[in-house]
Amino acid sequence: MKFNAACLQLTSNNIPKENLETVLIRSEKAFKEGAQFILTPENTFLLTLDHKELIDKAEDIEQGNQIKEIRKFSKSKKIWFLIGGTPIKISKGVVNRSILINPEGNIACYYDKIHMFDVNLPNGEVYKESDKFISGKDLVTADLPWGKIGLSICYDLRFPNHYRSLVKQGSVFLTVPSAFTKNTGTRHWHTLLKARAIENFSYVLAPAQTGKHHNGRETFGHSIIISPDGNILKEKESGVGYIISEIETDLVKDLRSQIPSLSID
Repeated sequence: MKFNAACLQLTSNNIPKENLETVLIRSEKAFKEGAQFILTPENTFLLTLDHKELIDKAEDIEQGNQIKEIRKFSKSKKIWFLIGGTPIKISKGVVNRSILINPEGNIACYYDKIHMFDVNLPNGEVYKESDKFISGKDLVTADLPWGKIGLSICYDLRFPNHYRSLVKQGSVFLTVPSAFTKNTGTRHWHTLLKARAIENFSYVLAPAQTGKHHNGRETFGHSIIISPDGNILKEKESGVGYIISEIETDLVKDLRSQIPSLSID
């Protein structure tokens, strides 16, 4: 079974309406090129390091304007859509949530980022997501028409057991919407993504943030689609836009039967 997946690459800012407009424009182009499943990066509608701004502009999953517009878009085009990550208000605070929307415009499922990016980088950059976000607790998979998908967000990429657990639950596609820093991306992005693909014989779909943002933060870009045997099918190094690739789901089954490593705990 085959389908076309598209990963958007963005340079999101702190103005959700502007980010939504960019997403809709690029998604329309990807759809016209044949995309049946569109994915966006982490921080799709809001990229900010300011805690107050984060709380003020985080959306309600049911009433948020950006989410409503993407649901309308998915329904009008009859496609699947993954909002890779956006701040969502819950009763206890804010979560970094990946939201899967089906062709009827309904929320099929959502995943709250589990692993918080709390680091002190050699160049002086300091990030402490746990001060701003509530960590998720549950792994999430969902059935697409072409097979099961396993969800993750950015820093989760550094935790192999996360993905092995998703695959043990039947996933053949792994999503890694991200906003990797230029520093960490240059050093680790490609290697980690290829490793997750090869060790799990799964497709990896990784839409990314890119470039210099309004607050001076630089993200790595290099949105990428990787095959289950570690081949780069499509990659966008820099700039706002998208990549699109045909996904051949039978390849997963073939590789897993040839090398049955997943059957061993």
